[in-house]
Parts: sequence; C-alpha cells; structure tokens
Amino acid sequence: MTLPDSSADPVRLQGPWVHRDVAANGARFHIAEMGEGPLVLLLHGFPQFWWTWREQLPALADAGYRAVAMDLRGVGGSDRTPRGYDPANLALDVTGVIRSLGEPDAALVGHDLGGYLAWTAAVMRPKLIRRLAVASMPHPRRWRAAMLGDVRQTAAGSYIWGFQRPWLPERQLVADDGALAGRLVREWSGPRREQLAGDDAAVAAYERAIRIPSTAHCSVEPYRWMVRSMARPDGIQFNRRMKRPVRVPTLHLHGSLDPVLRTRSAAGSGKYVEAPYRWRLFDGLGHFPHEEDPAAFSGELIDWLRDPEPDR
Repeated sequence: MTLPDSSADPVRLQGPWVHRDVAANGARFHIAEMGEGPLVLLLHGFPQFWWTWREQLPALADAGYRAVAMDLRGVGGSDRTPRGYDPANLALDVTGVIRSLGEPDAALVGHDLGGYLAWTAAVMRPKLIRRLAVASMPHPRRWRAAMLGDVRQTAAGSYIWGFQRPWLPERQLVADDGALAGRLVREWSGPRREQLAGDDAAVAAYERAIRIPSTAHCSVEPYRWMVRSMARPDGIQFNRRMKRPVRVPTLHLHGSLDPVLRTRSAAGSGKYVEAPYRWRLFDGLGHFPHEEDPAAFSGELIDWLRDPEPDR
C-alpha cells in the first residue's frame, strides 16, 4: 500500500483511487473512489479522515464494488462550516453524497463516529441504504444508555467528557504537530498494530490532517452535541427518532480489546434492528479493526456484502 508523502497534500494522498469533490446538503465534500459496481460508502471516525479506509478501497474495488470513502463535514478535504455538526444533519450529508454520486442507494460502512452516523442515516433515510455495516460503535440509543448508566463505559469514554471544555481540546489536538491524534490511534488499538509495516508513516497522516485549520474544532463538535443535547429538546427528539428500528440487513463489527467502546456496550445494539443482523467480534483487535487486521475485516465485509441470505 502506498504510504503518504509528508511533503504532499495532507488530504489527497496518492494511490490507486481518484480524488474529487461532490456537493451535498449545502456543502462540498471530498471523496476518494475506486472501482465500478454497486456503491459502498465508507465513513471514518475520530481522529481520522478518509485515509483510514486505504486498505478497504482496493479490496472492495477488486471484489466488484464502487468503493467511495468520504471526509465528513469539517474534516479532511470537506467544507468546514460554522454549524451543522448534529448527527441528523451529518447523516443528511451522507445520504446527500449518495444522491450526488448518482446512485439509487448504497451499502453504508461506518466506523466510530461514522458508525454513529451510519446508524442514523439508516433510520432517517432507509430507502437510500441497501445494507449497513458498523464497526466500533453501538446504536445511538445504546451508546447513550451505556454512557449514562454503565460506570465502566463512562470511564472508557472519558475523552468525550473532556471534549465538553471550550477551546482546550482543540489546542491539545494541534499541539506538538498533532501528536495527540497519533497517540490516541495507537493507544486505542490492539497489540497487533505494532506489527504493521509502515504504520508510523500511516499514523503521521492523521497528525498532519488534524492540524489543518479548524479541523480540530470541527472534529470535536459532534461529540459536544451528543453530550450537551442530552437534556435539550433537540437531543430528546433525536433520541426518540432513533427508536424507529433499522430495517436493512446489518453487520456489526467490534474488536474484543476496544478500550473506548466496550464490547458489552456495543453488543446490545441488535435489539434496534428488525432485519437480518450479524454480530462479529474480532479477537485481539482494538478500536480500529479495519486497520489492525485489514485482510480479516475486508474479508468479513465482502463476504457479507455478497451473501444473498445475510441472516444465516
């Protein structure tokens, strides 16, 4: 896999994919795409950008899919708008990109925050989501209940509580050339990550990208909304809206050693799915299974996408 050149554009990293911009939901979004076939749209989490899917893009393309990794609003090469970082609006960004790509629907794959938005999009715009795959993120209602009711999950998600402070999180993320972003990626990963060739260069891409002006602020804004809205009308309304079940086949992926989203927190999400639901736990992997063991992750994802009977 091509490793990033530190002297090049920190977002449009070179590889077998094509970079371009698309308009959706009143903003401009950067995407990297590869392959032809049914659309698979990939959504990154924190503190990352589209680059986190660098191994899945060629794997999906080789399997006969149109693989597209997008930068979420405020991150990577996408627009940094002054507002619009609540999950409902961010989910509309995602479904808007599907329409802008000229596709009738997509298989949606999300990790971490991208997984939170994937769950949301499947509820809000079910006709646009063909299948749903979520990694390292419980259903939003399950996430809320675990953060409020499980002491261990509350402690594991302490970084989210820390994001509620004004200005300081942004300054910490850009300090020392973005070292905190790289440290979080390593600390949240399982032991297998240390064995990956070229991982230092790959993680350095996240450190460079988080230093792009306004990126740090935009990256933490969704988490601020998720906590600060819990007792507000907009947050209560969103939580009620998410009672509607997911009615598309769902693959739920999780690392057994994830230190920030406990397996117990994620495992109860199947109750919100009224469709074929498959749970897959990766033994020995942490918060980034798609990077820690990309072959196993891609294989599991592609086998499920190809399976005409995903409820088996």
